Amino acid sequence: MTPQTFIAKWQNSQLKERAAAQEHFLDLCHMLGEPTPADADPTGQDYGFEVGASKTTGGNGFADVFKRNHFGWEYKGTKANLDTAFAQLQRYAVALDNPPLLIVSDIGTTIRIHTNWTNSVSKTYAIAISDLGDAEKRGWLKSALSDPEALRPKKTRQELTEEVAAEFAQLARSLRDRGHVPEQVAHFINRLVFCMFAEDVKLLPETIFTRMLEQALEDPTEFERFARDLFVAMRSGGRVGFEKVAWFNGGLFDDDLAFALTKQEIKLVHRAASQYWGDIDPSILGTLFERGLDPDKRSQLGAHYTDRDKIMMIINPVIVDPLTAEWQKAKAEISGLMAKATSSKGSIATRAQNQAQSVLERHLKRLAEYRVLDPACGSGNFLYLALRALKDLEHRAQVEAEAMGLPRRFPQIGPEVVKGIELNPYAAELARVSVWIGEIQWMLKNGFAASQNPVLKPLDNIECRDALLTWVPGDADGTGQWMEAMWPEVDAIIGNPPFLGGKIMRSELGDSAVASLFATYRGRVPPEADLVLYWVEKAATAIRHKPSTRAGLVTTNSIRGGANRRVMEAIAENMSIISAWDDEPWTVDGAAVRVSLVVLGSLNEDEVPHLDGRPVAKINSDLTATDFDLTKARRLQQNAGVAFQGPVKIGSFEISGDFARELLTMPTNPDGSRNADVIRPWVNGIDIVRRRRDMWIIDFHERAEPDASVYEGPFEHVRAIVKPSRDTNRRDRRRLNWWMHGETVPGLKGRMAGLDRAIVTPRVSKHRIFVWISSDTLPDSAVVAIARNDDTIFGILHSRFHELWSLRMGTWLGVGNDPRYTPTSTFETFPFPEGLAPQRTADQYDLSAVAISAAAKRLNELRENWLNPADLVRREPEVVPGYPDRLVPVDENAAAILSKRTLTNLYNERPSWLQHAHKALDDAVAAAYGWPANLSDDEVLARLFALNQERASAQVDQTLTKP
Repeated sequence: MTPQTFIAKWQNSQLKERAAAQEHFLDLCHMLGEPTPADADPTGQDYGFEVGASKTTGGNGFADVFKRNHFGWEYKGTKANLDTAFAQLQRYAVALDNPPLLIVSDIGTTIRIHTNWTNSVSKTYAIAISDLGDAEKRGWLKSALSDPEALRPKKTRQELTEEVAAEFAQLARSLRDRGHVPEQVAHFINRLVFCMFAEDVKLLPETIFTRMLEQALEDPTEFERFARDLFVAMRSGGRVGFEKVAWFNGGLFDDDLAFALTKQEIKLVHRAASQYWGDIDPSILGTLFERGLDPDKRSQLGAHYTDRDKIMMIINPVIVDPLTAEWQKAKAEISGLMAKATSSKGSIATRAQNQAQSVLERHLKRLAEYRVLDPACGSGNFLYLALRALKDLEHRAQVEAEAMGLPRRFPQIGPEVVKGIELNPYAAELARVSVWIGEIQWMLKNGFAASQNPVLKPLDNIECRDALLTWVPGDADGTGQWMEAMWPEVDAIIGNPPFLGGKIMRSELGDSAVASLFATYRGRVPPEADLVLYWVEKAATAIRHKPSTRAGLVTTNSIRGGANRRVMEAIAENMSIISAWDDEPWTVDGAAVRVSLVVLGSLNEDEVPHLDGRPVAKINSDLTATDFDLTKARRLQQNAGVAFQGPVKIGSFEISGDFARELLTMPTNPDGSRNADVIRPWVNGIDIVRRRRDMWIIDFHERAEPDASVYEGPFEHVRAIVKPSRDTNRRDRRRLNWWMHGETVPGLKGRMAGLDRAIVTPRVSKHRIFVWISSDTLPDSAVVAIARNDDTIFGILHSRFHELWSLRMGTWLGVGNDPRYTPTSTFETFPFPEGLAPQRTADQYDLSAVAISAAAKRLNELRENWLNPADLVRREPEVVPGYPDRLVPVDENAAAILSKRTLTNLYNERPSWLQHAHKALDDAVAAAYGWPANLSDDEVLARLFALNQERASAQVDQTLTKP
């Protein structure tokens, strides 16, 4: 069939929809050279006419034509209202698996193709029947039938939202620079944002906001008055000129606050208004606007945000999965009752249908009364997606119940089902705006009208307050106290609470706030735990005490270890970890971090936990799924007093090698001492994994001030450089003893005093690398030092067995997700081979130590030769006898080569000789354990854990039997 023949046959046809729709579509297929539904899919399951069950509203099937993953198509008679047809198709799109295209047409005049992709802006392709001679427009139809991807709009909703957010960040900055109060600027811009959205989704009169801007461009002095008039009308409903404006308010339009704008600023708003605001993405809208409206977040404007797929990794197991399971049970019950009603007559049939209706009503009531809390809701992205999920669940239940023969009703779920707590007023209002826009978008996308009178329901359920502490006033004298903040009773708790490490909470929150926090949550959260753990513990308490059933939170990935894990261990004793993602990339306040996602609660019948998306038998408190729970590993007495974190400086005590040598060669001090007593080579993690930087440190250890001051040159340097910062230190010891390191670690120095060398490893490092340092060298706090000088211990520590243990027993840090090593959880828990534990001296080792020692020496020798080839370096004696020689490049070319020879680069590349050296070491250590060398990682960990438990029990028994 040619286009001209098709036009002649169908243009302005007066045939009724039911009589003509299928023939009309078949003619289109013939004209476009596309297979008909019967040719393409004889079963009619994926491509056919009147696909789906009958609707109680009439008609056979949810669409007149349906092609899976392509389109749903609804026909109407010539010149019928296609907006009504489109709304009908939208309402049933969920039953058609949400095809990418929704097509509506009448028989004789128009075909409209509406795009329906979730993450793309919307676009409508309108084709008049009389225009089918146009090859481009026929191409649109052909793509709809065979290649819908060709019709996908190029711009994503995220890109649109980024563009408009950038425009308004510029406007906010301009208004703040003119001296306007930031909170008022934010409130004003939120109003502009909502006006543009309301205009584009037809909640305001046609283009009224755009026309207002165009009038103001002619006379910018009128803008403020125009805006005030519009806001007043939106506050309670009214008129602007002759045009009626609906009642919006909801708190967003509670007054007429508006600012005068310059012509350039009005142009900026007009440019933003030209975008189609109906497609902005509420799941990122708040985050982007918060960065633009809050002066403290300016630098984050270009930063990545958390996308909806990530957030749904929390919302699905917390809300969607359990409620879907409930619906499946209710649906099966309804299906049985409706089958009974169909096969019966009279009162039996009526009773069965009424019972089915009661089951549906009970489930819909359950959904309508379900409440979700985000107790750190920020700008509302979790709340918006939770609201959308609940509305989707209600909508699907209604459509599927209708397919079984029950009548449907208007959606009941609205913004009242989500509750939020947020301390930042910028974010709290943006959360409300995001939820309002999301609610309206959902209603319109699914073929329903937005609510009216008012359009915006008050969202007092999103509170602006502290989620952890609340101030309770005392008597009239002004006294009072901080107490635990109460959360509203809800069914589910979700969110992304703030991340602050235990060690920096005091500097960020202040001494008073931290002291109140520690006191309020004493016994529940250790003071060393990250701030996010307070939300985790409160969520778990809400589950224990009901009515909350599940909680899902984004946490630091260090939740798996240290003080954080102690909270998780206590929680895991009372409930299940239903779902977890142990290590995921995330974005927090514009910065890339690594996080763990944790869902807590009780498992339903036939439900299994999921770790990283995989079903497992159980998730342990360290977010592993092994049969053995490494969180129960205990510190072993035979490892105690050997591994230490290096001294904490608290001040710039470190000095360059040149300055150190200047001090070291000064004349003797008044008491006859030399500065070498208090100046030592110094290493931190960088010196270990890269190359030694020739750094030294001034260390008076625990000398009293009169004794330290005798070392005049070093002492005066510390007075000038360190004392000013220490004078403001909150801790008395550090402020008063400003010449001493913050933590002097006498135990480490005492253990190293009798050694010629010691083992060190970075606390945080991509690769778990151990190296030797001279005992004169002082390790930094970023280094763990093991006070042993024998190759056997060095070899065991550098074996695969200890590396596996340290990775699983430690925590992870930073965007690089580098493992962290600690003296307690990783070293002191590790079960060394029998007879080779650190409490023994090297001369007490058995024969297995010989092979380990030889392999360790060989590994270290090969590495040192690679790091410092004899033909590239020369050795220079240090200015002080007894200190190690300096290794100096022989020339500039050698220096360039050596700069790339670092242990990090070496272990990134892992050349064959290094792998062979490590394998020889691993084989020797395996033999010392009496184990096969080819055990899997889990088998190694299981055996090490068993050894740990055996030795921990033995040391308890020894303690009990002591007289």
